[in-house]
Amino acid sequence: MQLLIIVLNKVDVLEKLLERLCESGVRGATILESRGMAQSLCESEEQKFIASLQMLLDPQHKNNKTILTVVPDEQIPVVSKVLGEVTGGLDQPNSGVMFSVPVQYTEGFGEKQ
Repeated sequence: MQLLIIVLNKVDVLEKLLERLCESGVRGATILESRGMAQSLCESEEQKFIASLQMLLDPQHKNNKTILTVVPDEQIPVVSKVLGEVTGGLDQPNSGVMFSVPVQYTEGFGEKQ
């Protein structure tokens, strides 16, 4: 089992992503409002030197969504493929990132693992 973390910068594709993840077998996820460090620093009065970076950032991109889900190991490539298709690829600027962390124990998913 893996805890899959997706930080989605392209929030406009969230609904489509969730639909496609559901179709691919993901049965549940938690979606959190989140914000990147660079965006926070750009808006800070005390960090004016970082504000010059704002021109490099997408000014419309203020927040992102963090999606947390626990999936079987073999589902990671499936989710990765879906995420790439929906976002246009995580190699594209401001699309997002995905990573996983091994899960050794779960409870509340129906069966203890």
